[in-house]
Amino acid sequence: MPNRASVLSTDLQIRTEERAMPVPGPRDVLVAIRSVGVCGSDIHYFQEGRIGSFVVEAPLVLGHESSGVIVDRGVDARRHDVGTRVALEPGVPCGSCAECRVGRYNLCPDVSFFATPPVDGTFTEHVTIHEDFAHPVPDSISDDAAALLEPLSVGVWACAKAKVGLGTTVLVTGAGPVGVMAALVARASGASRVVLADINPHRLAKAGDLGFETIDSRTAAFDDAPTADVLLECSGSPAAIDAGIRAVKRAGTVVLVGMAAHGKVPLPVDVIQGRELWVTGTFRYANTYPTAIALAAGGAINLDELVSKVFSLDEVEQALTHHLDNPAAMKVMVHVSE
Repeated sequence: MPNRASVLSTDLQIRTEERAMPVPGPRDVLVAIRSVGVCGSDIHYFQEGRIGSFVVEAPLVLGHESSGVIVDRGVDARRHDVGTRVALEPGVPCGSCAECRVGRYNLCPDVSFFATPPVDGTFTEHVTIHEDFAHPVPDSISDDAAALLEPLSVGVWACAKAKVGLGTTVLVTGAGPVGVMAALVARASGASRVVLADINPHRLAKAGDLGFETIDSRTAAFDDAPTADVLLECSGSPAAIDAGIRAVKRAGTVVLVGMAAHGKVPLPVDVIQGRELWVTGTFRYANTYPTAIALAAGGAINLDELVSKVFSLDEVEQALTHHLDNPAAMKVMVHVSE
């Protein structure tokens, strides 16, 4: 039985191909993919052929925000029954290195992450994954929402690193999908005030529709007096990083989530030192899916309202370019199967 896949060639063209059906290893499950979200990293690989040191040197299947249903399992896989709907956590670590042994598996140097060269992703009809990283989801979570648990996990991890809780005031710079996810988690965590700042008026309008305060960074500055307990920096913009840090109160926390286009970004060290700010980065997430599932299943966060457009597996190129003519788009989905 062939396995259809949308493949990015080394000349950065998207073609639909028939590949061999993957065979699950002893503790793997075979998942029929239903829904996949388009991530900025997918678009970057399509446009540039690389992200940092990760280069498309062979045909690559993109896509890592995904959900599906288990249709087969390896001989030693016992955690989930065939027919179980699952959200796929796209990074499978080695499980034995020092980072994995202390629970920081997101920092595993040997992690195998979907759609990161040379590992194929999920714009395909079937994939295999270790059973521990296929998370069952209840019927109250749609296929699209199950796929979007992946970017929601980025927000969960960022808020956990910042210790966002009851009464926290939060500034989020960057109102794209990750920034909005982080803001949604912050609000669900009990933050008393969440403000989103961006230069894209369409995204700010969407953030406003979701009930958030917004700042258009093109025309307005942050408050003269620092007002935020926490900065969740989700844009990677040097200007946003600088202005955001200056908006954080004494002994506040800065979490750098967005990745800058270039590796080096100047920081206002005088502000960091003078206010004794805690500054940290994030890299993906670890042990966040149970929380993300609970937030979506319990109704604290409605992921379906973030879906802007849906395409089929044969329309992946259109999905990857949809944002060019639709700046208001938040999350674009690919429905591989129903």
